[in-house]
Amino acid sequence: MANAAQHGPLTGLRILEVGHFVAAPFCTRILGDLGADIIKIEPPSGDPVRQWGELVNGNSLWWSIHGRNKRSITLNLKSRKAADIVLELVKKCDALIENFRPGQLAKMGLGDDVLRHAKPDLVIAHISGFGQDGPYRDRAAFGVIGEAMGGLRYLTDQEPGMSDLAPVRVGLSIGDSIAGLYAAFGVMSSLWQRDRVGGDGRGRNLDVALTESVLSLTEGMLPEYAALGKVRQPTGSRIPTAAPSSAYRSSDGKWMLIAANSEPLFRRLAEVMGRPDMLQNAKFEGNQKRVKNVRELDEIISAWTNNLPIDELERRLTEADIPSTRVYSVVECAADPQFRHRRMVRNVEDGLLGPVLHLGVVPHVSDNPGTIRWTGPSVGQHTDEVLGEVLHMTPGQIQNLRAEGII
Repeated sequence: MANAAQHGPLTGLRILEVGHFVAAPFCTRILGDLGADIIKIEPPSGDPVRQWGELVNGNSLWWSIHGRNKRSITLNLKSRKAADIVLELVKKCDALIENFRPGQLAKMGLGDDVLRHAKPDLVIAHISGFGQDGPYRDRAAFGVIGEAMGGLRYLTDQEPGMSDLAPVRVGLSIGDSIAGLYAAFGVMSSLWQRDRVGGDGRGRNLDVALTESVLSLTEGMLPEYAALGKVRQPTGSRIPTAAPSSAYRSSDGKWMLIAANSEPLFRRLAEVMGRPDMLQNAKFEGNQKRVKNVRELDEIISAWTNNLPIDELERRLTEADIPSTRVYSVVECAADPQFRHRRMVRNVEDGLLGPVLHLGVVPHVSDNPGTIRWTGPSVGQHTDEVLGEVLHMTPGQIQNLRAEGII
């Protein structure tokens, strides 16, 4: 490996990523952050995400994080020789993670049967829009399609009647990221079953669909519909099952999120607002009544917050021990002392960009924490290293592959 030291709880695992865009690369970034050796196969032109978001000197700032802790090699997978190299790499890996359309790898000569023949105990994770089977199997999909079909885009909108604009997006590639998280969990579950004491030593196939990953997050939406015919509706900034829990504007135009939806918390909120009369109002007795009368309740709270600047609101609510926070933009995230203390926001040096801010590693593992070993590499930066170290190719063999356009 590029770094033989302990650099996270997954040190010693080797994962082959045959992915592009977001879902599979997000999965491998999580595993790489925790120490796994990630070998990322890219076409000679590079992963398209390298051109997404803001660029500095032609290099994506997002890629700095998206590609970190991965060894990038280039392979022209349209070539039979490239497929043979993949199979040789597979023999040295614990798992392969991909997110092409179902059947695409098989067309390249890398179907499950071929991969399994190369390494019988390989864990193979397929991430796709709709899954590896079913009537929608071959339809095109990105994360936003999963968010819409999984019910999330409907629920993240404003309350019915409040706006004629299109349903609001979460603001991130959350469908892809959730699928990547499920894939990472599935890979580790399969490796545990394979390698634990008394394990069966078998490889497994994982089938992760973007649509299903999003749908799995929708709490009681399905049983409420089946049992009561209730169609869960978007609620804007409110939580539909608890009140008060919403965002309220301050006098200086900022937003304060206040979640005072238990009886002790609501009591403390009434006290800090100087409104003990709210505790005697029958409309606000207990959470169910507060939810039923949430519009009136929110108007009362807004009248209070509208007269105080955000700093004063934050001070009063924190002193009263009420769950609350101003709504952060990246400015507040980057400066927050809690994020900084736990290194969730950290300064790193990027070889392509210079000094940049990075997200930290999640989860925190106390005795063997993951780390940022390197930032997103240049296209094919590790090709010679991986082919030489893992496959024991000579410089001459590697040069011949380059001359043939294989790498």
